Formats: sequence, structure tokens, C-alpha cells
Amino acid sequence: MPPQIPGAAPPPKSGGRAGRDLGAAIGIGLLLGAVAVTLLYVYRPAFVILIALAACIGVWEIVRAVGTTGALVPISPLLIGTLAMLALAWYRGIDGLTIGLLFTVLAVVVWRMADSADGYLTATSAGVFIAVYVPFLAGFAVLLAVPDDGATRVIAFIAAVVCSDTGGYIAGVLFGKHPMAPTISPKKSWEGLGGSLVGSAVFGVLMFTLAFEATWWKGLLYGLAIAATATLGDLGESMIKRDIGVKDMGTLLPGHGGVMDRLDSLLPSAAVAFVLLSVFVPVS
Repeated sequence: MPPQIPGAAPPPKSGGRAGRDLGAAIGIGLLLGAVAVTLLYVYRPAFVILIALAACIGVWEIVRAVGTTGALVPISPLLIGTLAMLALAWYRGIDGLTIGLLFTVLAVVVWRMADSADGYLTATSAGVFIAVYVPFLAGFAVLLAVPDDGATRVIAFIAAVVCSDTGGYIAGVLFGKHPMAPTISPKKSWEGLGGSLVGSAVFGVLMFTLAFEATWWKGLLYGLAIAATATLGDLGESMIKRDIGVKDMGTLLPGHGGVMDRLDSLLPSAAVAFVLLSVFVPVS
């Protein structure tokens, strides 16, 4: 019988986002950012290892959370597939990443056959979703790091998401009055979305004109797109957590929750950043 995730996810916690330890959240965020930037400029393969570690933890957290619903998603093929996808992305590009995803999906479907037929469709569907949601999207962050100017491209991606989150938080706290998706994330407001768009757009214009020496309107479109995908990623994970019945995917990061609670806005934004940077600032 294939190994399954033991135990259950922690029960939902009370309180909202504002109830978290803001000091711890900022400290952990700055530490993670400093580690990522250091690895990018010192030894980029180590940055890929960092992504792989985060993706594996994220997969573990979401499989563990999904397990509370009774869906026994096999963890082994997902973890092996995560490492394979990210390695193939680094060495073989987008084609390698796609091939890794296909073999991971096949492995999940076959591996689960060794278990009971009860819940087979639910478990394999969840497994395929997780394979796409976490390691496949994380693979685009690896693809961003591959070119000679990979460090600059990764920073353009991560910093745009940070500016989106920061702008949304500030605008939401100061002006937020109209909930954007009250049934999914009650604390998100349309005013906060406006702050996200402004923060990411300003960063995009500055990044494109100063670092990439590209026209300002490309940076503007890039920033707006990243803000949109970061917001959708946050809302998407909130929907998943509400469906499962948990507040956070884990407790590993003080002030943040689990690793997946930090990856939610980064994962879809990585794919969009890769596509737009490939079009607007092609690798020479």
C-alpha cells in the first residue's frame, strides 16, 4: 500500500489576518527575502534548491490539509515529481518542466491504484491539481533564474508581488471599506486592490526603465498583471482553505502560517512574470 499522509491538519484558528504577529511576519519576510537574494547572486543553483525545498513543504502542507476531508492523496509521487520537475526546468527549460508534470500526473494516477478504490477519483484529481498548483507553477520561478540575468528577472518577479501585497495592505488598512470577496476573504477590499495595482505598477515602471532599459508602458502592464495574478492567487488559496476548513495550511512560519500561505500569490505570478518578461525583455 502506498504511504499516505499521517495525522490531520491543525484545526482552524480564530481571528483574522490582523490578529497575527505583525513583527514576526515582517521579520520572517525580510529574512526569507535576504536568503533568496543572497543565493541568487552567490550561487543560483542554490536558489533552485531553496525553491525545491519550499515547494516540497508546500506540497506536504496541502496534501495534509486535503487529507482532513478524507481524500488520501499519495504523497511520494508528488514529492518525487516536484524535485524532478524543478530539476528538469533548470536543465531542460519549459519542455523539461512540462514533461516532468506529465510523468508526475501519471505516477499519481498509477500509485493510487495500489490503494482502495474508494475515493480514487477524488484523491487522484486532488493529486493532479496539487502537481499543477505547486511544483509546476514553482518551475517558472526556476525558469526565470536560468538566463545570465536570471537574478534580475527573479527579483523583478518577487519584488513586484511584495509591492502588490504591501500596497494592498496599506490601502486596505487606511481606506478599505468595500469588501471585494466577502465570502472568500472578508478582509480584502476594492480599495486594497487599488493599492496593490498602484504599488506593483510603480515598481514595474521603475524596474523596466532602470534595470531592463525597456519602455515604461511595458513595466506598467507588467506591474498591473502581477498585481492581478497575485490577488487571484491569494483568493484562490483562501477558497481552498475555506473548502477544506482550515485557516492556515501550516504553522511553520511565525506570523505567516504555513509555507503555502506565502506561496499563494507567488505561484501564479511566477508563470505570468516568465511569460511577460520573455515577451517584453527577451533573453539575448
